[in-house]
Amino acid sequence: MTLSYHPIPTDHARHLQQGGADANNQPAEHDISDGNGNPCRHCLKNIPQGAKMLICAYRPFPAAQPYAEIGPIFLCADECTSYDAQNAPDVLKTSATYLIRGYTADNRIAYGTGKITAMADLATASAKILNANGIAYVHVRSASNNCFQCKITLE
Repeated sequence: MTLSYHPIPTDHARHLQQGGADANNQPAEHDISDGNGNPCRHCLKNIPQGAKMLICAYRPFPAAQPYAEIGPIFLCADECTSYDAQNAPDVLKTSATYLIRGYTADNRIAYGTGKITAMADLATASAKILNANGIAYVHVRSASNNCFQCKITLE
């Protein structure tokens, strides 16, 4: 089995890039990347310094429910290509640590799976969580700000 890394869906990225409402029912804010820590959650690359970017609220769950957290994300302002590879994206190699947490198929937090993980141990720790009974996917989040980075599944 192989880990697969999933960005936000392309249809949702396009919705936001075209001025659609975010998870807080407001348009994304427009800004310029400073080139330092502005990872696009669609292409899973850092937005280059000087490039236009969006800041918006995102809920990485299919529906509102008590465990469906909403938080800020960055997105390329212009259309970008969705990340599509089974190896860890470079954007997950830019912080020393990440918060990972397992979720069940009904999109509930699997208690006891959340942990701050060193970048070097991210794949191994995620695979361990995913191999536990009842875990459907893992969220990778910023260890310092809790912002959603991407979803990992076992394929």
